[in-house]
Amino acid sequence: MRLYPIAASVVATFSAPAFAQDAPSPTSSNSGFHVEAIAGYDGTRFQGESDGGVFYGLGVGYDFRSDNFVFGIQGEVTDSTSEGCVNDIINPGDSICADVSRDFYIGGRAGAMVGRNLLLYAMAGYTNARFELNFDDGTAGGAGNFSRTSHLDGVRVGGGAELGIGRNAFLRTEYRYSNYELGGERHQVIGGFGFRF
Repeated sequence: MRLYPIAASVVATFSAPAFAQDAPSPTSSNSGFHVEAIAGYDGTRFQGESDGGVFYGLGVGYDFRSDNFVFGIQGEVTDSTSEGCVNDIINPGDSICADVSRDFYIGGRAGAMVGRNLLLYAMAGYTNARFELNFDDGTAGGAGNFSRTSHLDGVRVGGGAELGIGRNAFLRTEYRYSNYELGGERHQVIGGFGFRF
């Protein structure tokens, strides 16, 4: 009768690794398609004048993982509340305001896993932002008032950290700098929450 407890303990010892391999890993995969919501601070400078605001939007991407290295492509659509004005340009009382609105971005990133769930990465890509310029001549009639919308191309670089939560969810924080034609630039600090599929 003593053989039964011994046999049971041997079977349990050798079957435990097999069960452990079948159980899902609690760590993030850091690979595959993902979507996320992003928001953060948007510091905009246009032709020497600066202003801050809030930006928000959606991002998508696909990552490839090889050992501890991750390579991916990213895309974003965002909007912003940032607006800056310059006064007394030609005549006393006139003003021109630049309102930054939608922004398209596509680029790539490369990074390395630090620990089980933390990814540190650098990113770079192409961005296109819409700047709306509104000139007020400062007179009662406003005969010289005009508005102009410009779509400006630019380059974006930055870096960040991504923390996996389980296998499918993640949190992300990132700093990035964007430089546009006609003297536009942006400093942004973002936070994101997303899911992998």
